[in-house]
Amino acid sequence: MNTKPVPTDLSHILLVDDDSRLRNLLDKYLTKNGFRVTCAADSMQARKFLGIFEFDMILLDVMMPGETGLELTKYLRAFKTVPILLLTAMNETEDRILGLETGADDYLSKPFEPRELLLRIENILRRVKLEDQITRNEEVFQFGPYRFDLRSNLLYRGPIMTKLTESETVILRAFVASPGTVLSRDDLSKLDSSNVNTRTIDVQITRLRKKIEDDPKFPRYLQTIRGQGYVFKLGL
Repeated sequence: MNTKPVPTDLSHILLVDDDSRLRNLLDKYLTKNGFRVTCAADSMQARKFLGIFEFDMILLDVMMPGETGLELTKYLRAFKTVPILLLTAMNETEDRILGLETGADDYLSKPFEPRELLLRIENILRRVKLEDQITRNEEVFQFGPYRFDLRSNLLYRGPIMTKLTESETVILRAFVASPGTVLSRDDLSKLDSSNVNTRTIDVQITRLRKKIEDDPKFPRYLQTIRGQGYVFKLGL
C-alpha cells in the first residue's frame, strides 16, 4: 500500500460525475498531471465534500440522478465563487447558454479529449490567479512617471489623466498584477471582457503602448517576447 502523502500545495479539484468509469479515468489523468482530486458520485456526496474541503475548482456533470449539475451550480453560486466547469453530453447552444447563465465558468461537451479538459482547467485557474493577484495588489500601482489607480481604473502621468478604454483597462490590470510574467495572447483573450480576443490583442497592445510608452516602437514597459506573448517590465 502506498502511504506517500499527497502534497498540500496542489490545486484541489472536486470531480462530480455518476459515471464511475469516467470518474476513475479522469481521477488518474488529472492526478498524473499534478492535481489533487476528490471524486463524488452525485450532488449529495459533493455537498458533503464541499462542507469539509476547500476546492480550487469543480468539474461537474450536468445530467446526474437526483440533483442535477445545473441545480448544484445554482445553489453554490449563492455563496461560493469557486470556478465550475460543466461536463455534459448536451451540446446544443441553448444548453451551453443555460449552463453559463446558471453561473458556470466554462462548458465542455462529452465526449472530449482529456488534453482539452486539462487546457481548460489550466486556463481557468490561471485567470483566477490573475484576479487574485489584482485583488491582493496595492490600490495604486506606480511605474515610471505613471500611477494606475486600481479602484477607479484611471491612469495618471503626474496630475494629467490618460483615458483608457475598457479593453485597455482589462489588459493593463492583468499586467500590473504580475509584472515580469509573460502573458500569451491566449491568456489575455481569456480575460473577462467581450472586447478582448485573440484577434484584437495585438491592436489593443499597440494602443496601450501609445499611452504608456515614450517611444511605442521601442517599448520600455510593455515588451514583446517573440513566440510567447508580452511581458510588463518596470524598467529602470
